Amino acid sequence: PAPKRARGGLIAAVLVAALLAGGVGGGLGYWAADRAGGNTTSETVNAPSGNGATDRAPESVAGIAAKALPSVVTLQVDGGSGRSGGGTGTGFVFDKQGHILTNNHVVAGVEGGGAELTAVFSDGKKYDAEVVGRAQGYDVAVIKLTDPGDRKLTPLPLGKSDDVAVGDATVAIGAPFGLSGTVTTGIVSALNRPVASSDGNRSNASYMSALQTDASINPGNSGGPLLNDAGAVIGVNSAIQSASDGLGGSAGSIGLGFAIPIDQAKRVAQTLIKTGEPVYPIIGASVDMRSQGAGAEIVEEAADGSPSVVRGGPADQAGLRGGDVITKFGGSAIDSGPTLISKIWTYEPDDTVDVTYERNGREQTTQVTLGKRTGDD
Repeated sequence: PAPKRARGGLIAAVLVAALLAGGVGGGLGYWAADRAGGNTTSETVNAPSGNGATDRAPESVAGIAAKALPSVVTLQVDGGSGRSGGGTGTGFVFDKQGHILTNNHVVAGVEGGGAELTAVFSDGKKYDAEVVGRAQGYDVAVIKLTDPGDRKLTPLPLGKSDDVAVGDATVAIGAPFGLSGTVTTGIVSALNRPVASSDGNRSNASYMSALQTDASINPGNSGGPLLNDAGAVIGVNSAIQSASDGLGGSAGSIGLGFAIPIDQAKRVAQTLIKTGEPVYPIIGASVDMRSQGAGAEIVEEAADGSPSVVRGGPADQAGLRGGDVITKFGGSAIDSGPTLISKIWTYEPDDTVDVTYERNGREQTTQVTLGKRTGDD
């Protein structure tokens, strides 16, 4: 899955192409009409109008979009050290204190890079913003306007991603390829999809047990809300699967989008707001991140040559050791190391989880009480 970023150059190319197509189409239309001659009159039939041409029911897609759009912002990252240009992403008002939730990879180049972050609201007004906290592993970040003035910031209502079912309707709002305020619709097409993606600089993997949707999302949608049919946020749009790199090397939608479940994003965001640092649940063991299909194998030794199972850590206390292959975690099937991490991070430190593993071809079970790691370093 590719990260959701749109470069300024790509945005310009798309807009120029649209203008050229419009110019050519207009010229051909005039030429054809000029040659046709004959009767130049036209009589049309109007459809009956409703009570109001712009009135829409609150539960309709148009009604949901109208209510949500004022709380969704387009995020513009301009320049910064080590960067060839800026990028575009999305965020939304998270709480009554005016915090804005987005993806880490949208703002990854801001801190320490000299880049400027700007939030643009649906009415076109722009505000400087600053990063409150980032969680690279979860791909979650929280920002805040540096000087909101008299701007009223209305948070979007948060739903419960644990209550989501396959087939539920979805509404995605964002700025694909810089086109702010774009609204698309679809359904939840799968649950608990393990996804590993990179940040804006294509490094430092993040992991999620994602909501999958066929609502069209593209580069620039990252950090935007995925809403249900009641207008409540159920996920944070973060990644897509793409068949090819597309125009300018940037991926496009093929109907496979992935969102961080809001239950997890909410927990991470509130920790960032409170402490400025992320907290991760851990099992205290190193697993093979390359093999797939048979489970997550605990390697014999870590990359630095140290034991793969931390002495006295959660895995050690649960009786796990190097060579064990974890096949289930909390009842969910595990087919690889990334899938295991995605599932672990849906829990919290101190949670006790059932684990199924294979040792020498024999299936065994144990329980792991999760430890914690603070920060991304």
